[in-house]
Amino acid sequence: MAAFHPVKPTVYHFRPFRNSDPPRLAEIWRDQPPQRGLMQPVSASLLEQLVFSKPYFDPEGLIVALDDADCVGFVHAGFGANDEQTGISTDDGTTYQLMLRSDRRDDVLADELLSRAEAYLRDRGAKLIYAGGIRPLNAFYLGLYGGSELPGVLVTDPVLGATCLRNGYREIDRVIVLQLELAGYRPLVTRQQRQLRRDMVTREIYAPPVQSWWEACTLGEFERLRFSITALGNDKPLAEVDFWEIEPLSARWGVPTAGMLDLRVASERRRQGLATFLLSEAFARLRSRGILLVEAQTMQQNAPALALYEKLRFTKVDEGVVYRKGA
Repeated sequence: MAAFHPVKPTVYHFRPFRNSDPPRLAEIWRDQPPQRGLMQPVSASLLEQLVFSKPYFDPEGLIVALDDADCVGFVHAGFGANDEQTGISTDDGTTYQLMLRSDRRDDVLADELLSRAEAYLRDRGAKLIYAGGIRPLNAFYLGLYGGSELPGVLVTDPVLGATCLRNGYREIDRVIVLQLELAGYRPLVTRQQRQLRRDMVTREIYAPPVQSWWEACTLGEFERLRFSITALGNDKPLAEVDFWEIEPLSARWGVPTAGMLDLRVASERRRQGLATFLLSEAFARLRSRGILLVEAQTMQQNAPALALYEKLRFTKVDEGVVYRKGA
């Protein structure tokens, strides 16, 4: 009778990020299943540009899993901005990414990586621990994950969401991702909109100045454009909206895409059609610049925003989930 030799479980080793890791981390990233909101193919230089070169990147927060010398997974935890957006706040932390090589999709390994990410966050003072990047926890991966903004954890993410649910996280909110094709877009024509066209002046500002250190860190290197409307004879903006070119992620979609970041309407002029008018003007000007798609995001409970996007004929294309550890 042949002797029975039990198979020994794989023993993984873990260590912080090293400067030699980016090519191997890029290989793991490229090994992920297709997702609308995941940039592919990613390169070590893109990760360097949009993640590792950030002034607040901490190598201790990016933990690599090894089988002998073979890199088989990683997790990246970090923080967001303080209230003044002048620096990092360690009160709240999040796990931005958790990826495993396709031949190592092991729940035990994923759980251990998430546990180590949590330990890193707690050691640095985090009182609340989340999963997924979303403002103000938006330090990394814009342009590589999500779309117009970081959406928490995409529902199509094959690892992080399931790992959170196994480890005591709960869903606290959900992000709705919407898109609008500009090729056939026609603005709404109503009496109110025609009157606004007579009364308002639309302006655009290329590369508007950043408003804070945090904005410079997270958005400063992207192509950005601001549109505003003012009353005739008055330079005070009554409404403004910001866009950025979703690069490099939109290159994967093969469609020049603008991401909408912020829409602001003066409090005394809300519910007067200014948002609809401003966005219609902005869409026409974006289309003239060669932009064929606009993406926006909003929280699932933001009924006014969802109603506006429905009126403008946006369609839902994805969802993201915001997870929090414990109660």
